[in-house]
Amino acid sequence: QVQLVESGGGLVQPGGSLRLSCAASGSILNIDHMGWYRQAPGKQRELVATVTSGGSTNYADSVKGRFTISRDNAKNTVYLQMNSLKPEDTAVYYCNALRVLSIARRSDSWGQGTQVTISS
Repeated sequence: QVQLVESGGGLVQPGGSLRLSCAASGSILNIDHMGWYRQAPGKQRELVATVTSGGSTNYADSVKGRFTISRDNAKNTVYLQMNSLKPEDTAVYYCNALRVLSIARRSDSWGQGTQVTISS
């Protein structure tokens, strides 16, 4: 229903920065939350940050003060600015979109993932 395409991943040294982008297409009406999750080797996928259509944000404690999520509703695009990157930030980062059709009907969509590697 919703297609998500990520870009911006790569290899960066500790202390560096990256900016991830995720563009939504398809059934984009009623998208509420958009956000970023990540999965490191040997670990479960975890929430990084989310933003609602109204601009309310939520961050994992591990990235507060370093990462900033933003959203351009007109472009159906969500961004993740990552600063002061640490080796523990190394993971595959996935874009997520939550489409709310009713109180009881919600649909999650996921991007293909983009690799972020922090290494000296």
